[in-house]
Amino acid sequence: MKRIFFAITLSMMMICTLAQSSSSRSPKYADNPNATFQLFPTQNMWNFIKLNTQTGEMWQVQYSVNDDDSRIGVTLNDLVLIGSTDKKVNGRFTLYPTENMYTFLLLDTIDGRVWQTQSNHRGIIGQIYNF
Repeated sequence: MKRIFFAITLSMMMICTLAQSSSSRSPKYADNPNATFQLFPTQNMWNFIKLNTQTGEMWQVQYSVNDDDSRIGVTLNDLVLIGSTDKKVNGRFTLYPTENMYTFLLLDTIDGRVWQTQSNHRGIIGQIYNF
């Protein structure tokens, strides 16, 4: 009986551990992938990147559990990345993290343009041109 109890307990612990590690690696998206605004997590637990998925505008959003002065929003990109004649489409822009905790790639899912963004430099570094 003790062996069965030990085996069941060990199995449950392994399942919980695997479930936690797999969920932490999975991408985190909003409930509505076609929303106008989305929050993207960063490796800094206090910061997210807020993206306007229609225009490519971005803000760094920092939250705090204790200090009201630490709750801030900082503009990362205030340039509208679509033409004045282009129709605004929800979900047009999305962010992809890289191995560098400060670097994200901003993708225009309609025309394929890509920009390198740096949260530590507070903005878009430059467009990655077609190859």
